[in-house]
Amino acid sequence: MASHRRPKQPSRARVTFFGAAATAAATVGITATSAQAAPQPTIDEVQAEVDSLYEEAEAVTEEYNGAKEREEELEAAVEDLQDSAARGQDELNELRGSLGSIAAAQYRNGGLDPSVQLFLSSDPDAYLSRASTLDQVSGRQAETLQLIEGKQRILDQQRAEAADALAELESLRSDLGDQKETIQGKLSEAQALLNQLSEEQRAQIAAQEAADREAAERASRAEPRGDITPVEGSGYAVAALNYAIGKLGSPYVFGASGPGSFDCSGLTSWAYAQAGVALPRTSQSQAGVGTRLGASELAPGDLVFFYGDLHHVGLYAGNGQVVHAPRPGQSVEYIGLNVMPFQFGVRVA
Repeated sequence: MASHRRPKQPSRARVTFFGAAATAAATVGITATSAQAAPQPTIDEVQAEVDSLYEEAEAVTEEYNGAKEREEELEAAVEDLQDSAARGQDELNELRGSLGSIAAAQYRNGGLDPSVQLFLSSDPDAYLSRASTLDQVSGRQAETLQLIEGKQRILDQQRAEAADALAELESLRSDLGDQKETIQGKLSEAQALLNQLSEEQRAQIAAQEAADREAAERASRAEPRGDITPVEGSGYAVAALNYAIGKLGSPYVFGASGPGSFDCSGLTSWAYAQAGVALPRTSQSQAGVGTRLGASELAPGDLVFFYGDLHHVGLYAGNGQVVHAPRPGQSVEYIGLNVMPFQFGVRVA
């Protein structure tokens, strides 16, 4: 979701001014011709604010992706625990049934053994502690009761773990809803700012972005790529890159990981998965999967990370170019390595 241009960082005064002007205009509907109208924000100020909102939204998106990954892990863990508990209960019922059969046989033959009476009137733990002093347990019954005791303990533990995991899952799902609302709010705010501009002003922003991109590519002496020609080479990194190249033009959708749409880390994780390599879901986690590299050390297929908090990631395509999923309203594309604030690359181990 990263911007295609290095956003101009407005001063604190400019941001405050912009926010005040926008709020005033939205609240009381002051027109530009009114004698008391606040100055309208400039195109540069609008673009800087929009870029900032998109960056904030992408940072929250990566938090959302991490939470979604944890949600999937918890769902699998809960399912496993519940399955294990169900199997444990069946085994426990079978053991208790076998002990009940012994009781029935003893009753038919003239009465219940005291040990069986004791078991049927209390829990296994109490039975074993009392029976051990009374020496009332036959070898086979003692073994069965010890199995029951052990399985009951395991079953209780599994049920407690499942309950804890379900509670965490419920809390996580609430957090996911809040994060989704935050992302949507920032995207809506960015769109509202752009909607304040005229069609001509929006065209000027698009033209400026294109000019900034060209300037950055010229500065890096990179030759822009625009086709889907596969990169030659072998290994899973090149294979992952070619899978990503095959998705050029696919739309950006926050939280998406293919195959029809992607966010930034969704594209990289999907591409490497097609090449047979599992990557973590978030850009920050992906930054720790291999050896860090400087710009001069990059090879096709290496992961490349941008911004200080590493909230954006792409795949190095060679010749100073990166394949990435940019931001809402845009599609998977090539971009120059230096268009965004590059931090480092990672060669997947």
